[in-house]
Amino acid sequence: MLNVSLGLRSRAPSAVELRIRIPSRISSQEATALQKKLSPLVEVTSELPSELRYLVGCDASYFRGTTFADASLVDHEKLEPLRIKWVKERTRFPYIPGLLAFREAQSVLRAIRSLRAQSYVCLVDAHGLAHPRRFGLACFVGLVLNRLTIGVAKSLLYGWVRDGKIFDEERQIAEILHLPGSRKVIYVSVGHKISLNDAVKIVRHCLTQRGPVPISLAHEKVTKQNWLLKKSSQVS
Repeated sequence: MLNVSLGLRSRAPSAVELRIRIPSRISSQEATALQKKLSPLVEVTSELPSELRYLVGCDASYFRGTTFADASLVDHEKLEPLRIKWVKERTRFPYIPGLLAFREAQSVLRAIRSLRAQSYVCLVDAHGLAHPRRFGLACFVGLVLNRLTIGVAKSLLYGWVRDGKIFDEERQIAEILHLPGSRKVIYVSVGHKISLNDAVKIVRHCLTQRGPVPISLAHEKVTKQNWLLKKSSQVS
């Protein structure tokens, strides 16, 4: 049975977190049902602090049943890295398009929490509302942490394109941004507690040819850890 309840985390008493207990052997049908149940809880209006100090970026990769997840804490103004944390866990869910949260969320959340950061906006290397059930990994992370969260994806999962925007019927669910000096694009969508306009502004502020700075830092770390594991596996 899927168990969803609300609770308070002791280290952040003012922030109510949604505690989502997921069975270790959840089926794709149950996962889809949970997404539909949680999707209406996503907030699409901004709760930006008067002074935004930090950005957090996260990413994950896999190798032979192992998931690497990394979170990087970055100064919002200077875009300089302050802390980087990573975790390694057993991969518990197969890759199924649209159900990435059930493969990555647990590891990504552990990495973010290990930063022990406060007052940040989180950028997730995945979709938010630009998702068939309007509940991608970025929504999952944002809802669990009760934090302002943005989805930044490298490919289109759902919706149709018009004038650099992604729509679901007549609702805009994402915006396309071009990486500076590159033909590559990214898809920015709401994760939680932020408007699409503010999400786009924040991503533009930290955008480079390799993508948003917080996510590119996280990506570099998990890629390195993945490479080291592959190399040690080949040697052994």
